[in-house]
Amino acid sequence: MALMITDECINCDVCEPECPNEAISPGDEIYEIDPNKCTECVGHYDTPQCVEVCPVDCIPKDPDHAETQDQLMIKYKNLTGN
Repeated sequence: MALMITDECINCDVCEPECPNEAISPGDEIYEIDPNKCTECVGHYDTPQCVEVCPVDCIPKDPDHAETQDQLMIKYKNLTGN
């Protein structure tokens, strides 16, 4: 399941550089996560790094983009060429 950033985001800029897949970018009002690039850090880390650093806890799983661990690993391999 990809992650999403809620409107509780305070635009603190700490999540964007933590994403190894470059899935996080500034949106019109808050940061956004591209579900096609988000692997919840599967393949890179044990936990989603954006969630770890977010000071306001505004990065839940995106219910519109449900994926299994296996699907996230396949996405990771496709994104990285591994």
